[in-house]
Amino acid sequence: MALRALIFDVDGTLAETEEAHRAAFNQSFAEAGHDWHWSVDQYRVLLRVTGGRPRIRHFLGTIGETATDDEIASLHIRKNTLYAEMVAHGAVTLRPGVARLIDEALRARLKLAIATTTSRSNIAALLEHLLAPDAAAWFGAIVAGEDVAAKKPDPEVYVRALAALGIAAAEAVAIEDSRNGLLAATACGIATIVTPSIYSDREDFTGARLVRPDLERPAAITLVTLSGLLP
Repeated sequence: MALRALIFDVDGTLAETEEAHRAAFNQSFAEAGHDWHWSVDQYRVLLRVTGGRPRIRHFLGTIGETATDDEIASLHIRKNTLYAEMVAHGAVTLRPGVARLIDEALRARLKLAIATTTSRSNIAALLEHLLAPDAAAWFGAIVAGEDVAAKKPDPEVYVRALAALGIAAAEAVAIEDSRNGLLAATACGIATIVTPSIYSDREDFTGARLVRPDLERPAAITLVTLSGLLP
């Protein structure tokens, strides 16, 4: 089959966002009067839990503390606000080759989609400030964490993205940075390229059709490259 769509993950894939997320989590905890602080090594482990609210809940279980759903939601909402402010002030940049590949896909009239566990507010902030004010309109489907009952590695987010685009799995390539994302995409039968982020570079990417440091190294990933990954 011919390549008809590219489906992007967000955090760690479009941009190296996780350090900004970690800083925003820590600031939201401090503002709420908690003495919790997630180190780089600790956050690397916590990222195995997809979704900010489940991640907070899991963390509390590891330290023997509890919080209500409303308290966790409040922390997460504040964290997302802080993250958006950081993005707006230049704390996050696109990963190499992302803008080029998106532009190449648009010019070739391929469909674009986002399939992520992050929230819509985080996606909006990233697209607006790192691509263009109207960048959300470039994507035929944006499926976020609040749109699914089960987050990655469950494939629901990709099932929904494919349905919204109206294409078969064999007509798309997914671009991910983590094992959870890889498992979600390949469970749908989508050929997947992985560009590990600074927080996922130690993970197992068995099953990926291609693993590269980013979309530019050691050679630029083009639509021709991605078409060659299709079954």
